[in-house]
Amino acid sequence: MSVRLPLVLAMLGLLAGCATAPSHPAATTAEPPASSAAVVHVAANDNLNAVAWSQTAIEHDLIYLQTYRDAQSSLLAALHDKQWDALGKADRTTPLKGLKPAVILDIDETVLDNSPYQARLVKSGGEFNEADWAAWCKEERARALPGVVEFTQFAARHGIAVIYISNRAKDLDDATLANLRKAGLPVTGPQSFLGLGTVLDGCEQVGSEKGCRRQLVARHYRVLMQFGDQIGDFVDVIGNTDAGRRKAVADYLPWVGARWFVLPNPTYGSWEPALFNNDWSAPLEQRRQQKIDALRYQ
Repeated sequence: MSVRLPLVLAMLGLLAGCATAPSHPAATTAEPPASSAAVVHVAANDNLNAVAWSQTAIEHDLIYLQTYRDAQSSLLAALHDKQWDALGKADRTTPLKGLKPAVILDIDETVLDNSPYQARLVKSGGEFNEADWAAWCKEERARALPGVVEFTQFAARHGIAVIYISNRAKDLDDATLANLRKAGLPVTGPQSFLGLGTVLDGCEQVGSEKGCRRQLVARHYRVLMQFGDQIGDFVDVIGNTDAGRRKAVADYLPWVGARWFVLPNPTYGSWEPALFNNDWSAPLEQRRQQKIDALRYQ
């Protein structure tokens, strides 16, 4: 008995050690399997959450579905109301009588999803630049946003012209039209797409404002609805400040959700430079600080 006691105690010690061993496997320094995804290290980026939400949140998709389904449910009523028009006072330059019906849609983040381009900027740590943006557009790979194909095809089937107004550069016209068609969106003729190079005699375009192009549409169509992710998709903004932006839409608030359908875009837009005096030449950290200064805390 006395000879076997040390052995028994040793065995009990081993059993006790097994009973308290961690349930997770020990860390290893072995290389991961070749099939494992490489870890991508990116610098902190203010746009990360916005892009991640746009690409992965089901809420994002549901907002688009809800918007286009609501619009579709009331489109025919707007069609049959001969006095119904969705153009603002400055853009409705032609009487409605006898005009054909149409809907106007912005393209980027209203019809086509460019979040992959934004994701590339997050990964690279870069900012928007025309060369990279043009390269992305020429890939013709942007997907249609949820609900828009069904809505525009419904409109086209009921004799309603689908007109796209975009601020993409003129040299991107062909790629844009090809991308729209690949995504299943109706494109019926040259007047169905009005890009940045469109000119209207007698109307002076200010910057990239779309008023002149809406006035061109007004000459031929009664506009039933407008869709966009920026205030400038609906009405020209005279001063891109918080006060100026609110003033631009003040007279049209009853139209929102009936004639104007506004879609979310947290990744970019005129709302952002309005926070730093529209001065893109300012250093990044200065612009960022001015955005922080604009936050409300109560």
